[in-house]
Amino acid sequence: MTGNSTEWWRNSVIYQIYPRSFCDANGDGIGDIPGITQKLDYVKSLGVDAIWISPFFKSPMVDFGYDVADYRDVDPIFGQLQDFDLLIEAAHKRGLKIIIDQILSHTSDQHSWFEESRSSRDNPKADWYIWQNPKADGNPPNNWVSVFGGGSWRWCTRRRQYYLANFLKEQPDLNVHNPEVQEQLLADMKFWLDRGVDGFRLDAVNFIFHQQALSDNPPRSLKLDEKGLPPVNHYDYQWHRNDKSQPENLVFLQRVRQLMDQYPGAVTVGEVGDDNTHKIMAEYTTEKRLNMAYSFDLLTEDCSAGFLRETLEKNREVIEQGWPCWSISNHDVPRSISRWNKGFSDDLAHARAPLFLLMQLTLRGSVCLYQGEELGLPEADIAFEDLVDPYGINLWPEFKGRDGCRTPMPWLHEGGQSAGFSTSKPWLPIPEEHQSRAVSAQEDSQNSMLNQFRALIEWHRKLPVSLATAEQKVIDTGNELMVFTRRTADEEFLIALNLGKTNELYSLPQEFAGAENITPNLFGNEYNEDTLNLAPAEACVLRRAKNPS
Repeated sequence: MTGNSTEWWRNSVIYQIYPRSFCDANGDGIGDIPGITQKLDYVKSLGVDAIWISPFFKSPMVDFGYDVADYRDVDPIFGQLQDFDLLIEAAHKRGLKIIIDQILSHTSDQHSWFEESRSSRDNPKADWYIWQNPKADGNPPNNWVSVFGGGSWRWCTRRRQYYLANFLKEQPDLNVHNPEVQEQLLADMKFWLDRGVDGFRLDAVNFIFHQQALSDNPPRSLKLDEKGLPPVNHYDYQWHRNDKSQPENLVFLQRVRQLMDQYPGAVTVGEVGDDNTHKIMAEYTTEKRLNMAYSFDLLTEDCSAGFLRETLEKNREVIEQGWPCWSISNHDVPRSISRWNKGFSDDLAHARAPLFLLMQLTLRGSVCLYQGEELGLPEADIAFEDLVDPYGINLWPEFKGRDGCRTPMPWLHEGGQSAGFSTSKPWLPIPEEHQSRAVSAQEDSQNSMLNQFRALIEWHRKLPVSLATAEQKVIDTGNELMVFTRRTADEEFLIALNLGKTNELYSLPQEFAGAENITPNLFGNEYNEDTLNLAPAEACVLRRAKNPS
């Protein structure tokens, strides 16, 4: 699907690359930028429009790049700045856009800004981070807690003050209320735009501002597990009203958009994690702010038709006025083929993976596809001694962290322990079940998961341009049949997906009786003029000309 070149991102498919785990070109066991460049032909063969590359900036790697020590340099483990320039050039030659991760809410504690800020209370960058005196009894200024466990406030002996760190203690939060900090962040984004990047994925975009009054967060009613125990992570014990999603963020995002608009076609996609994501996504993708946003709504374990209908209804405003980017898997959550198939047989789980992609491709919005999803990789079970993710190490064994979805890409099914990813031992082990699903094992098989994904994306590209922004309406079937319509000025489409374990019979709306069946070939369905009969993991896409008014 093509259209306005400056709005190429509408209905686009974005392929997320986690650089540590994609391809290792220098043989040290860690993926790098030259490795990405080597595999661009593979990425192009998928039919995607753009690549989102997770952080590669200079970093001590406590949180694997999300703790930035220099916003304008490449970390040596990933290569050099020149390598990134070559990657941009090679990607653009192939018609691929490059989106990079940008972290605006916090830095590493080894960033020169923080080192200066914590040196005294009166240095030029003293107010670049969020510092606060302790209470009279020495306790932190409020009850805010960290996403990764523990309190959000960390004590600094030099300043005899606390600094705010919403994630790890090594990730101090920037004081973006400070105009100097805003100018610096915008200047750093401009640095990469001038080098040719096509946009930014903005990490934890609703964490950029905090409430300056530092009011306590209110407690929330706790959801108990099957053992009657409260959540493992006490971050879930509060309503996060004051430590994120502040109104000042809306104003700053308009400034970000003003910068982006100086580079026609440049795009922003924001990650929104909160208790009220649909409202925030709508606010963030309207009024000349972000182009797109995605939330954790589809990164949960529930993928029932009822849950999806409820999610789409909650997101009605962002779907109709803003722009969602549908993500069902990324580097922070268990892989979708494991997460969304609990209770399903292996065969049915395998058959459902293309069904999930078809849903993403036909919803109003754009799509983000995480590396390895096209191979049907399941979540890897990593032994405790092999864990490197501090999130998992801190909360083991009830929560195993994010290493299971970050294992390296298997390129060769006969490539030994590195599966063609590297010539050395990989930084995370590659399970045997991943090696059997390697690219080389699927490349020449027409019915492989890899080639099914390619066929689906190619089918999507041939749909009418007008469908990109077509109106969407969800139909409540009351069962596990997910049905929605898309309507343009001239055509109407009906999409039906069987997400359940039994056959579902559906009586079509009258206007779709006898409509053209344009379902991708890899899905079966029984379409009889005015009814659909879909077996589990089957789908049907119907198309009809709209009646003249």
